[in-house]
Amino acid sequence: MRKLASLLLLLVSFVTVQAQVANPAKWQTKIEKKSDTEYTITWDGIIAEGWHMYSQYTPEGGPLPTEFLYNNQEGNYELVGKAKESETKTTFNDVFGVDETYYVGPVKLVQDIKLTNAATENIQVELAYQVCEEMCISQSNLFVYDLKTLTAKEVKNFEELNTTSVDTKSTEDTTNNAVATDANNKQEKKGLFTIFFLAFLSGFAALLTPCVFPMIPMTVSFFTKQSKTRAKGIKNAIIYGLSIILIYVVLGTIVTAIFGADSLNALSTNVYFNIIFFVLLVVFATSFLGAFEIMLPNSWANKVDSQADRGGIVGILFMALALAIVSFSCTGPIVGTLLVEAASKGGIAPIVGMLGFSLALALPFMLFAMFPGWLNSMPRSGGWLNTVKVSLGFLELALAFKFLSNADLVLQAHWLEREVFLAIWIAIFGAWALYLLGKIKLPHDSPTESISVGRLFMALVVSIFTIYMIPGLWGAPLKIISGFPPPMTYSESPYGVGGKGGSADAVTIPDGAKLGAHDIIAFTDYEKGMAYAKSVNKPVLLDFTGFACVNCRKMEDYVWSEPAVLGVLKNDIVLISLYVDDKQELPESEQYISETTGKKVKTIGNKWSDFQMKNYHANAQPYYIVLDKDGNRLNEAVGYTPDAEEYKTWLESGINKVK
Repeated sequence: MRKLASLLLLLVSFVTVQAQVANPAKWQTKIEKKSDTEYTITWDGIIAEGWHMYSQYTPEGGPLPTEFLYNNQEGNYELVGKAKESETKTTFNDVFGVDETYYVGPVKLVQDIKLTNAATENIQVELAYQVCEEMCISQSNLFVYDLKTLTAKEVKNFEELNTTSVDTKSTEDTTNNAVATDANNKQEKKGLFTIFFLAFLSGFAALLTPCVFPMIPMTVSFFTKQSKTRAKGIKNAIIYGLSIILIYVVLGTIVTAIFGADSLNALSTNVYFNIIFFVLLVVFATSFLGAFEIMLPNSWANKVDSQADRGGIVGILFMALALAIVSFSCTGPIVGTLLVEAASKGGIAPIVGMLGFSLALALPFMLFAMFPGWLNSMPRSGGWLNTVKVSLGFLELALAFKFLSNADLVLQAHWLEREVFLAIWIAIFGAWALYLLGKIKLPHDSPTESISVGRLFMALVVSIFTIYMIPGLWGAPLKIISGFPPPMTYSESPYGVGGKGGSADAVTIPDGAKLGAHDIIAFTDYEKGMAYAKSVNKPVLLDFTGFACVNCRKMEDYVWSEPAVLGVLKNDIVLISLYVDDKQELPESEQYISETTGKKVKTIGNKWSDFQMKNYHANAQPYYIVLDKDGNRLNEAVGYTPDAEEYKTWLESGINKVK
């Protein structure tokens, strides 16, 4: 069954990529009369699972917002305020560097209209919007509302109102979600696995702190000595470990229940949330570095400890709770940081995070109880535990600036641009390296004449990472830490400190072309690009893209930038990038009625979108095809392909056919 399910998922993915025209949004609409001159138009939309439709309030520079274009408004009617919309969610998009606002669940849009001309017979509205999943689709629907009969119909174009019938499927079918794919679920599972893995590492780090590590032999010895048999001791230690897991998972559940699975994610782009947690993490880091101890009231520990004497499972549970309280000065900052990071992912991430953290914390207690002889091989407590704690402090401090950066990006204040952020991280990790080498001393450090081999190796790793970040000040992409610093575009110079602003002077740009991503020569007109390809006898990469296409930018940033791919794009092929969301209007003489959709093609973006649907039966972006110089396809088209090696192999599969 699993193999069959995998095969079906693969087939669905293949069919999707092979470019059947997708229609992830289904609409019902109606018009209601409120008075002799006032009307209300309502649109109810169902968006296929895994897709997002962007709000009319999405800012410029991000994905395309929903727009209402009224064809016959002038002199006939006026809008009463902006359209009211259903619930939305706002998330920061680090590709575009802006907030993107999109609808949650079924979409409801309501617009009030007031007539200014009593003779007006109908209202003509074009609803234009963008929906995205792993690909983005720009769509529009044309609606006509008869003011006498109060009926609504969808038309192919406003010029043929008298001959066009109602498209009943588009306005009545609100249950067809056939376009839904499993990609969103896969991404969610991948994110939860990452949270679990990082939480497990955090739990292991907490285990190696002065508050927790010394308690392992003490607790295990207690269970093995107090139990009548070794089997009983092992059983009690396992219950103890499971109790630790239960306590932290309950904590994650409480956080999720209080804030709500969806609102946690919304908090991640909230300015105040990010600033508060920046301050909080700085406090945690300061504590770890030795300035002070964060502790819960002693009365809490005493009360819980008194309950541990009750015996049985309840007593063991209270012993686990006592561990959590007593070790709070070390585990609290880690748990707090972990919950903050998990909260930014939304959903059940806090629960998954606490499961990973507590599992790492509980495993040693259970394993050492099963094999008590291992206790003799444990390293002794000592100054190295404080070194671990201080190291966590440096990491907390570095992570704090990520939250401050989020706030700055949302505000677009440009206080913490890429160069400044990198300079701060270089200073933090550089200081950490000096600490590990013994050049910096902190309050709780033990006096040492030499450092251990393990500490030396750790110092080398941190030093290498610090040096790795330095070229980022000059424009290096730093892919290892991609997503932590602000994007390349959010900097004093897109080419880094001391950059020279590109290579436009060193490259001859053909007529009709421009320098695109990574200084690749790109044509934005199909005919001009094909003419150039013939003149230089090279194949063509036809790139259907969009200014507001997130995954198009990801492909350019992370795949096209790979040297092997970049070399092919610059030397072996002619790039033609056709932007389907270009709003520049075509000259009146070049506007036409589409044979594919029946709609009027008014803009450059409409032209290339219609070109894509007519010739390749697709309407999604990104969408790539390799053609020969005469426009014949050389391989199958692909969409979003984040694996650079896979994308390079695909490119070469087309190019090699003309060699």
